[in-house]
Amino acid sequence: MKNLISLFVLASVLMFASCTTSTTTDVPATPTNNLVVLEGEITTSRTLTADKKYLLKGFVYVTNGATLTINAGTVIFGDKDSKGSLIIEKGAKINANGTAAQPIVFTSNRPRGQRGYGDWGGLVLIGKAPHNQPVATTYEGGIRGAYEGFSDANDNSGTLRYVRIEFAGVALTPSSNSEINGLTLYGVGAGTTIEYVQVSYSGDDSFEWFGGTVNCKYLIAHRGWDDDWDTDHGYVGRVQFGVALRDPLIADVSGSNGFESDNFNPGTPATATNAGLPLTQPIFANMSNYVTVGTPSSATQSGSGPYQRGMHLRRNTAINIYNSVMVGYPEGLRLDGSTTIANATAGTLELRGIVIANMTNNLVDGTGAANQTVTDYFNSATTPNRMNQIVSGTNLSTLMLNAANFNLTAPNFLPQTGSPLLTAANAVTLPTDAFFMSAPFRGAFGTVNWTAGWANFDPQNTDY
Repeated sequence: MKNLISLFVLASVLMFASCTTSTTTDVPATPTNNLVVLEGEITTSRTLTADKKYLLKGFVYVTNGATLTINAGTVIFGDKDSKGSLIIEKGAKINANGTAAQPIVFTSNRPRGQRGYGDWGGLVLIGKAPHNQPVATTYEGGIRGAYEGFSDANDNSGTLRYVRIEFAGVALTPSSNSEINGLTLYGVGAGTTIEYVQVSYSGDDSFEWFGGTVNCKYLIAHRGWDDDWDTDHGYVGRVQFGVALRDPLIADVSGSNGFESDNFNPGTPATATNAGLPLTQPIFANMSNYVTVGTPSSATQSGSGPYQRGMHLRRNTAINIYNSVMVGYPEGLRLDGSTTIANATAGTLELRGIVIANMTNNLVDGTGAANQTVTDYFNSATTPNRMNQIVSGTNLSTLMLNAANFNLTAPNFLPQTGSPLLTAANAVTLPTDAFFMSAPFRGAFGTVNWTAGWANFDPQNTDY
């Protein structure tokens, strides 16, 4: 959730992306055989099958308590001209159960070699779980409807399993906060299942949680434009195992971060709903964010903006991040605002088992004060022993990352044998919670490559 994205810049970058990545122009766009157009409202339950192709035209709403079932191996195209989007409204469900061998794919309707950031709108789920926004606060991006006073923490919006979302996420109007992300989650409840989801080439954030309680596992943010993991409006779910691989030459005009976490802007007014509660306080564990092995740059990139931080935590957030790795940003951690820093020193915002590597500036106090408070917090080895680590760019090799870790089209994220990231003694114990799996290592990967078989790191050159 950022500021205005220039439509002129957006168009320019899409042209750049198409020109620089195109390998062929003779592949047809959306197929015409067995093509089913989806538009308007889906008001009764229906099933999409893999023997047909589907095209989202404009905003397609699943509403009236309907369930949209999508079979494994099904491909759904988002129409570029109308910014096709799929919105699962409150009370409705999506059951998209792919498999590792047959993932479900949402992608651009442009031909292979001509796809670009923000070709279509994206996938949006709206639930009935708690948030901290005033009732009647409208959704972003021109989506109809507004927040209501929901309180069902276990609300169920369905299932996303083995799903890829490609070339979505776009600023639809020339006004602030008008974007749709690759995957946008409004008040989605813990009864919802989200696991094995890849968002690639998103024109805004890859994943954004606006309130809600939904838990997620095995997420990939690939070559996104803006932030990878964005949390707002009282999100309190759990996320384990997520990897973000960035193109170091593409960043957003508002500044791109790995984590961006807010309560809301400014985060604390007593007049807000429930005095700003629930506080944004998710728990992330075993996350890996990678930008570059080269010298991090804060200069404007070809995506129209600069890279900023591995973790930009602000506006009274109380996010918790454990056993995670950040590599190659201009800044590693910025604690922004007096309330955010107060949450950190009080232990409601907790960062433990974190590796910050190859950063220009490691720890920054966003209030403008000296960095000592942030430094003392991050480096605490007493009570609690946060077991955090800073690794300089010249010592990055000591982490023993995979030789293909930063390969943009064929990465391998498994650390080399003997990597300190795999040493159980270097990882902190996760909070007691039935959701979290035992994973005594830092970062998203131990010795198992959970991206194998279903993920696609070169969707630009894939025929659908």
